[in-house]
Amino acid sequence: MLCLLTCGCGCGRVRENAEVRDAIIRNNANAVRWYAEGNADALAGMCAADAWQMPPNHAPLVGREAIREFWRQALRWGKWEFAFDTQHVDVNGPLAVERGKYVLRFTAGPDVPPGMASFEDRGNYLVHWRLEADGQWRAVGDAPVSELPIPGAASPAKSTP
Repeated sequence: MLCLLTCGCGCGRVRENAEVRDAIIRNNANAVRWYAEGNADALAGMCAADAWQMPPNHAPLVGREAIREFWRQALRWGKWEFAFDTQHVDVNGPLAVERGKYVLRFTAGPDVPPGMASFEDRGNYLVHWRLEADGQWRAVGDAPVSELPIPGAASPAKSTP
């Protein structure tokens, strides 16, 4: 019964859509540039007003203004160099989910908080995008997940099939 209700709702099939994928890739290219330039306002403008960004080892940033304020501070700490590789985009009407890989290189500057040092990271991410009333695709949820072990932590044992 649930299947019939879900299939019959007229919501449309989830699919990869080249136009949406291209818009997301453009957004990512802009984000790479804005991180490098230290432009927190532009980065926050790429997010929906009700967006959640979930940086590693930090409480979620809830709302565009919280995201803007976090990045205003973080961009003062040093140089942030990101690379994004969009692997797949599922689209259903005005919603899209991007799955990809990232590489991050952070070079600490003179204003870095005590205990923070330069680092490199790589991992995977999911971004939930929404087509806004102004015709722009904006991030609603951003969740990066590092592939690297936490420094000093034991690596988990690999399972064998």
